[in-house]
Amino acid sequence: MDEEMKGSMLGALENVIDPELGIDIVNLGLIYDVDLDEEGVAKVKMTFTSMGCPMGPQIMTGVKQSLLELPEVKDVEVDVVWSPPWGKEMMSRYAKLALGVRG
Repeated sequence: MDEEMKGSMLGALENVIDPELGIDIVNLGLIYDVDLDEEGVAKVKMTFTSMGCPMGPQIMTGVKQSLLELPEVKDVEVDVVWSPPWGKEMMSRYAKLALGVRG
């Protein structure tokens, strides 16, 4: 997968907002990796801010819907991982500023 496609996928995922924090999941640092295979299957490795995240299913639906809008994507597989654990240091500068996080 080329960098342009990776950028398109991450751009699509920026439309998925964490309902609790009001920031997109890319800037929150929840997306660890994206890939697209030859069959058009998008693979997303991601995490949540907490293991019991009540918005998890809603966010995963958003991930699938946003990626399926890309013409190259035929199907989406989401792999939720807990390692490395998410931390505030994974957020972009934009997310930190928006949420008032120092660091």
